[in-house]
Amino acid sequence: MVQHKGLVMREIRLDEMGQSIDLLNYVFQMSMSIKKDRRFVSEKSRQFHVGHALGWFDGDQLVSQILSLPFQVNIYGVAYEMGGITAIGTYPEYSKQGLMDQLIKETLTVMRNDNRYISYLFPFSIPYYRKKGWEIMSDIVEFQVKDTQFPNYKEVAGQIRRVDTLDEDVLHVYEKYASHAHGAMIRNSIAWNEKFHEDYWEEKFIDSNVHLQAAVYYDEENKPQGYMFYRIMEENFYIDEIIYLQEEARKGLWNFVSAHKSMVYNAYGKTAGNEPVAFLLEDSEIIQKVSPYFMARIVDVLKFLERYPFDEPNFHIRFHISDPLVEWNNGIYDIVSENWKVKISTVDENDREDITVEMSIQTVTTMLLGYKRPKYLQKIERLKGADDTIAVLEDVLPVGIPTFIDYF
Repeated sequence: MVQHKGLVMREIRLDEMGQSIDLLNYVFQMSMSIKKDRRFVSEKSRQFHVGHALGWFDGDQLVSQILSLPFQVNIYGVAYEMGGITAIGTYPEYSKQGLMDQLIKETLTVMRNDNRYISYLFPFSIPYYRKKGWEIMSDIVEFQVKDTQFPNYKEVAGQIRRVDTLDEDVLHVYEKYASHAHGAMIRNSIAWNEKFHEDYWEEKFIDSNVHLQAAVYYDEENKPQGYMFYRIMEENFYIDEIIYLQEEARKGLWNFVSAHKSMVYNAYGKTAGNEPVAFLLEDSEIIQKVSPYFMARIVDVLKFLERYPFDEPNFHIRFHISDPLVEWNNGIYDIVSENWKVKISTVDENDREDITVEMSIQTVTTMLLGYKRPKYLQKIERLKGADDTIAVLEDVLPVGIPTFIDYF
């Protein structure tokens, strides 16, 4: 246990979960119906069973908290253990005492000990989490397509079947998709439970009896190639998730939406920010909004780099990293690759060479995840280094913007 000004930091017990819910309700001022409140409590109870909950206590009263969940993500084909941060809050009268900084640092320490070298979170405040070392790593696109804009693709040979949301074909398609989608969640049972308990259009559906449905596209050989989670309510079609492994499946799933033309006036949907929804429709003049979505933070730079799939066989470069919260990331990392064999070591802080690139933990995270490229980060003064060194960095980093469509 850690003590600070009469407060004690320790793990939150399951029998103290009620205090955790009260804290979240107060901090975020949630106006809930009885039904919604019960569901919220049930969901957080489920998270507490599988996650690591840490809090500051004033006597027996919980006054500040954080919860981390064990997940896995695909980073350029490499499966990384990821710590998902959620349920963060502090009572206002206990704010500005550094309580959350210490909770985050301790949580990052636990992640590091559990070999979780990357962390994701959905930010309630991007500036706040940037100060703690997180940076934007993915976008989300929300769209509205009128019934008159629904596509009608010809010569789509497969067929659609409506199935249970956890049908084995749904799981198979997502598993195959996630194995190729950089940044995506490799869903374990925890991630799938979160998927079906956290609704994107929660306010609209929480007090209704409209349940999530699933439709799978099968090709001519009866192999599942894509699926869609959706709801129909108030003469609108709501697409919660659309996943496809090939273009034919995308067309087949949109034809399924079009088949509801006599029932709905609009299709509302969300998907990854790098999905060109409008471009792929014949009538592209749809309503579409792209927004920052999730943020990420490298927990342990050295361990993260040791598994990172650099894109060139031979190079030598150095990263000088500064981290505002955890000291173990501060320093210079010497990265040498010979015939695809990468060796990484730390060197003395004063041992800087022309090949050294200076950046914060936020910048190295968004750069290595591919959300922003080195030359752009140099242009906006988030990264410092010689032009020829930045050019090398451009060459050695794999290309691809992260795809993340989950929520927790």
